[in-house]
Amino acid sequence: MTAALPLKAASSTIVGDWEGTLNPGAQAKKRIVAHISVGQDGILSGTIDYPEQDVSGILITAITYKGSTLHFEVASSQGSYDGVSNSDNSEISGTWKQGGAGVNLILKRTP
Repeated sequence: MTAALPLKAASSTIVGDWEGTLNPGAQAKKRIVAHISVGQDGILSGTIDYPEQDVSGILITAITYKGSTLHFEVASSQGSYDGVSNSDNSEISGTWKQGGAGVNLILKRTP
């Protein structure tokens, strides 16, 4: 897990809690919450929660943020996310991929 930005830049843009809703067609909607943090060494890390399923703390196994582009992987669910943040870094628009299928996922910064 490596940070593409120095600690100060990463902290002001991507670090925090991000929430969105997965809506994979006929299946029920499912909230996803990504918690992204950065250590003193500048390395990004994170976890994923699925509140409706009472699942929390799933490890994000790889994460990069460069410019306005976010990519992370969740090995335990064979999932990944690729998105681009908006100009004020309040929202990331992208695609969640799992099992070969991709669905749109907009993550919004939460307080």
